[in-house]
Amino acid sequence: MQYLVEKFRRKLQYVSVDFQRSLMQDINWEARLIAIKGARGAGKTTLLLQRIKTQYTDLKTVLYASLDDIWFSDHRLVDLADTFVKQGGRYLFLDEVHKYPDWSRAIKNIYDDYPDLQIVFTGSSLLEILNARADLSRRSIVYMLQGLSFREYLQFTQGLDLPRLSLEQILAEHEEWAARIYREVPPLAHFGAYLELGYYPYFKEIPGLYAQRLSEVINLILEVELPLLRSVDIGFVSKVKQLLLIIAESAPFKPNISSISTKIGINRQTLLAYLHHLAEAGLTRHIYKASHGISRLQKPDKIYLDNTNMAYALTTQRPEQGTVRETFFANQLGYQHELNYPHKGDFLVDQKYYFEVGGPKKATGQLAGLPEQRAYYALDQIEWGYQHKIPLWLFGFLY
Repeated sequence: MQYLVEKFRRKLQYVSVDFQRSLMQDINWEARLIAIKGARGAGKTTLLLQRIKTQYTDLKTVLYASLDDIWFSDHRLVDLADTFVKQGGRYLFLDEVHKYPDWSRAIKNIYDDYPDLQIVFTGSSLLEILNARADLSRRSIVYMLQGLSFREYLQFTQGLDLPRLSLEQILAEHEEWAARIYREVPPLAHFGAYLELGYYPYFKEIPGLYAQRLSEVINLILEVELPLLRSVDIGFVSKVKQLLLIIAESAPFKPNISSISTKIGINRQTLLAYLHHLAEAGLTRHIYKASHGISRLQKPDKIYLDNTNMAYALTTQRPEQGTVRETFFANQLGYQHELNYPHKGDFLVDQKYYFEVGGPKKATGQLAGLPEQRAYYALDQIEWGYQHKIPLWLFGFLY
């Protein structure tokens, strides 16, 4: 265990607490078992280390360990927990749990056997809490860490303390909030950079290699995590990559399942399952018509890449601007709100609000006939709006 303690203390020395993700304030840290899911590079490890660095003065009671460490190749997690508790440990932070065989059973046993021990663990977006071999859904509180919002990006790069807004605040008070934010920072001066390379916090490390690193992360999800966590046949990975590229180059992608199935050579049921896995992995976002009981084998009405940065990393040409705008809107709203494909406009939010997304000169006829208090336009390239025309960038302040 000394080996893990030394690695933990070394990592803790170098983690910065100058910028913290908004999820830090959303988590109920009093819970005994907390799960944090998220895409690679979203900042899960940093979140854990920041929590430890800012909240615990007696480090003898705290241990952080990444379960992809070679130490676990010949040591058991339950034995680590037993030794840690006997030495006075009270807070166990476990990273990359999906890398540990039968992780859910081990965590369940630790949770049940050591009632004074708090466990916080992180894993891939594909981590199944409910359907894992040992069901942890009744024991754990699950949170999802998404990539940086536009608000967080501005905080991270400009060192600003900017407000987090609810959707209702944006709809009712967008003119006032846009003016307040503009006094702190001109949003459009930074919005383009965020759309291209500001979603994952590691963009600051080596900016020139950001697109390459993002492509490598996507390949790792496709080639390692999908086969490992969703039993995707490794022989079909090239076809899944081809499918993702088709989505990236579409504007947006409205799937014709029969045509795609023929084009890439897999049957309809397998294709729908793979589309479902791409969404689970946080690579795509699916929009369905308003209905209940959406299944994994139901065809989505529209498919977007999960975030705009992927569009720039996956394609050799500049992505179509209209798709980038809609992808940004879907990403920022879809994190905490329900999105559907409406009969008018681009998005139906929370079964209540209709949105049309476009440029500054977008015509206003697409939402004609809808109740005025439920129809809005999210427009790019405007610093502040008027009445039901709202700056697109302002939706990046929802988290």
